[in-house]
Amino acid sequence: MTKKAVFYHAGCPVCVEAEQSIAHALDHARYDVEVVHLGERKDRIKDAETAGVKSVPALVLDGLPFHINFGAALEALK
Repeated sequence: MTKKAVFYHAGCPVCVEAEQSIAHALDHARYDVEVVHLGERKDRIKDAETAGVKSVPALVLDGLPFHINFGAALEALK
C-alpha cells in the first residue's frame, strides 16, 4: 500500500531544484507522489493551506507539511 505525498511549488528556481532533489528521490514504491505547481493551479492553494503549507516549496508527507528553503509565501500566489 502506498502513502500519499504532495509536493507544492510555484515554479521558481528554488522550487524546481527542490522538486528535482526531493520529490523525485522519494521511494515511489512507498509513496504516490503528486507534484502541484500552484502558479498554474491556483485552485489548489486552498488544499495546500488546509494541509498546513505556509510557503513553497513544501512537501506534505503522511499529512505533515515540510517546508523546504523559501521560495514564496502562499499569500503571494493568490
